[in-house]
Amino acid sequence: MQPKGYEQLAPDRLDSTFAALADPTRRAILARLASGQASVTELAKPFGMSQPAISKHLKVLERAGLISRGRDAQRRPSRLEATPLAEATAWLEGYRRFWEDSFQNLDALLDELKTEPSKRGRTKR
Repeated sequence: MQPKGYEQLAPDRLDSTFAALADPTRRAILARLASGQASVTELAKPFGMSQPAISKHLKVLERAGLISRGRDAQRRPSRLEATPLAEATAWLEGYRRFWEDSFQNLDALLDELKTEPSKRGRTKR
């Protein structure tokens, strides 16, 4: 069973979003870009990686639509694109609602069992 709303999302887009998010370096890059655009050089600094290695991560993020890259003279600043993250959040939200409803049903059942007179331990006289 898929949660409500799943059928509206493009599976290929979700696949590329989650594949891009699977790498901790790419998640850290997105976290950095959440505070504003940055160049490859700026993004490479905290990782101790070469610029070509960071560029490969940026290409994965760009293909997934999670970032866009502009042109500013010789710089190619990257910026966060929120739409794929919003789509992934909407997909996950359906599952959160499913589990929340399931837990509420379980809570109701447990409350019902608590209020029923216990039939265990009773003997007929």
